Amino acid sequence: MTGLLYLASQSPRRRQLLDQIGVRHELLLPGADEDAEGLEAVQPGEPPEAYCARVTAAKLDAALARRVARGLPQAPILCADTTVAVDDLILGKPVDEADAARMLALMSGRTHRVITAVAVGDTAQQASAMSVSQVEFAALSAAQIERYIASREPFGKAGAYAIQSQAAAWIVHIAGSYSGIMGLPLFETARLLEKFGFEF
Repeated sequence: MTGLLYLASQSPRRRQLLDQIGVRHELLLPGADEDAEGLEAVQPGEPPEAYCARVTAAKLDAALARRVARGLPQAPILCADTTVAVDDLILGKPVDEADAARMLALMSGRTHRVITAVAVGDTAQQASAMSVSQVEFAALSAAQIERYIASREPFGKAGAYAIQSQAAAWIVHIAGSYSGIMGLPLFETARLLEKFGFEF
């Protein structure tokens, strides 16, 4: 393993996944003066995959400017975005309990997509990749949804659930990348980092 990586993400799961593959990293988080949430606004008619790629690229541009503005040493920066979609409907982070219940009911008894885009860049180059996984949920009762919301786990998570939480008990089948569903597809991430001198 070589070098240092900046991680421009507040997700503890992404930190854990980078640790899992032995990547030394430091956080490079938005300052109070940055509109980090504004980058995640959905444009009308935007397909989920296009949305996820655009948001990730915008996060990387903001993080590259942030490193320079803060006078930090040069090193590659990694950004990612995870989007949950039912057909062409993007399910973001729930704003309240009713929103979380709406999302979970939409996914009940059917398959949805979990899309994670990853981008890595420095002053010389940028590279990106995308992982799309299919997740099938069992049919959920209103009581199951209510209990899960009461646990507070849906909040701060795209699609109102985390695969490494209680919701795992509802997952009938996944096709794709488990780490991608968690928020950072490790195979794709490692291939991107190899372009910046990391070895796996």
